[in-house]
Amino acid sequence: MSLSNDEIVRRIHNDLIDSYDEELELELGDRDLEILESGALDQTAEQKRYRQKYFRELFRLQGELVKLQDWVAATGHKVVILFEGRDAAGKGGVIKRITQRLNPRICRVAALPAPNERERTQWYFQRYVSHLPAAGEIVLFDRSWYNRAGVERVMGFCDDTQYEEFFRSVPDFERMLVRSGIQLIKYWFSISDEEQHLRFLGRAHDPLKQWKLSPMDLESRRRWEQYTKAKETMLERTHIEEAPWRIVEAVDKKKARLNCIHHLLNQMPYEEIKRPVIELPQREHHEDYVRMPVPKELFVPEVY
Repeated sequence: MSLSNDEIVRRIHNDLIDSYDEELELELGDRDLEILESGALDQTAEQKRYRQKYFRELFRLQGELVKLQDWVAATGHKVVILFEGRDAAGKGGVIKRITQRLNPRICRVAALPAPNERERTQWYFQRYVSHLPAAGEIVLFDRSWYNRAGVERVMGFCDDTQYEEFFRSVPDFERMLVRSGIQLIKYWFSISDEEQHLRFLGRAHDPLKQWKLSPMDLESRRRWEQYTKAKETMLERTHIEEAPWRIVEAVDKKKARLNCIHHLLNQMPYEEIKRPVIELPQREHHEDYVRMPVPKELFVPEVY
């Protein structure tokens, strides 16, 4: 590694701050950003301004995502978004920011585990098909059928025949989805060798994140070059006009999230759907109703 120890510590510190910000995002609003001026975190004035700008822009983009969601539901549009990239590239982080303020009945995440014995005997795309959207739905795939072009190829979970058949089939499969009315958007999150190493270090030394480091993740570090070759082949052979790949520079997590969401919003001609004014009904009161007392033993102990 070419980075100094001080630089490594600084980058890991920034990663911890980013984790802290994740908790703040659901608590803060546009009018609450002054909390970032507090001395709770060891940051320079420039870093604080950067975080404020990030929060402000994230909240604005999330407001647009709500408009997009309403438009998708109103028009019956169908959207599939694939998120691919190396381990620790930030796919989960951007997915979380997209879905944070959306209705999970309209916008949902599909993160499939490794196929079981039965699924391994099925048509390769079969287990993904059941997660495709109906009218008025958005589905975000946290990894997708491109597992075959990446981890399965590098780790030897598929043979050469299956690998080549995947590349013959996937363009036709995706064109079929598009012809059926599904808008397919594909993102690859790109990080450097150094950045992945630092993010793995951060996870290894954080008890709350160690679960994110699986034996497969650790093996992927050793096989970095093999993953690179697999990625290059995948992009070359599956970049089609109907569903092109878009690469998100993801070394800076915050910039990657904003850039990805901004690009996503520009992929659809959505417009604001006027909602009816909501009026809360008056609660009904009935003189013959008496509320029954709740036994004390049913309550959770008030430890705090």
